[in-house]
Amino acid sequence: MDDQHQSPIAIYDMDRTITRRGTLSGFLIYVLARHRPWRAALLPLTLVACLGYVFRLIDRRQLKAINLALLVGSRFDADRMDQLASGYADRVMRDNIYPAALAQIERDRAEGFRIVLATASFHLYVDAIAQRLGIGDVIATKLEPGRARIIGLNCYGADKRVLIDAWLAEQGVSADPATTRAYSDHVSDAPMFGLSASPTATTPSPKLRQMAQSRGWTIVDWDQT
Repeated sequence: MDDQHQSPIAIYDMDRTITRRGTLSGFLIYVLARHRPWRAALLPLTLVACLGYVFRLIDRRQLKAINLALLVGSRFDADRMDQLASGYADRVMRDNIYPAALAQIERDRAEGFRIVLATASFHLYVDAIAQRLGIGDVIATKLEPGRARIIGLNCYGADKRVLIDAWLAEQGVSADPATTRAYSDHVSDAPMFGLSASPTATTPSPKLRQMAQSRGWTIVDWDQT
């Protein structure tokens, strides 16, 4: 007997969907300035890592872990990082949020949708942002406690969909496309959009805008509202 139940769900990407700008670089610089400023000397190595990614010598998952290790440290005190994440989350809420995104979240919530945040960014600081957004369900990239080492999948692209499906199974929820909403700015979230019969492209990248137009999806430009 299937013990799953259907529930209206609204799944939101975070970076450049709810936030105006990406959050990972901002977090790394925020921590660098307050935690181990001497690591600024290692900034040129992050450019080397980026070149490695451009030339496909390393993947996105490795790039994120390398830059975190360079600028924050391969090991760090979890309590101290929680404090820094809290301060960074306050900054994000103050100057890096689309008001229209907040309004849509509140509309979905008022209509009975369970709000889920699904992002490639690290739980390390995403959880603090989600708390301020009033979102209790978070799917993000996990780190080994106190270490700049990713556990499992990088919550991006097809792997994000795998993690969302795993979360749904863990929660005992069956996502009905007719009552599932999905919001993102980037074409990499096409697998996530597959959960919804009517996804929304939010302030979309050119490729996503083209995809949304060809498939008749809703397009909203939250930087103009």
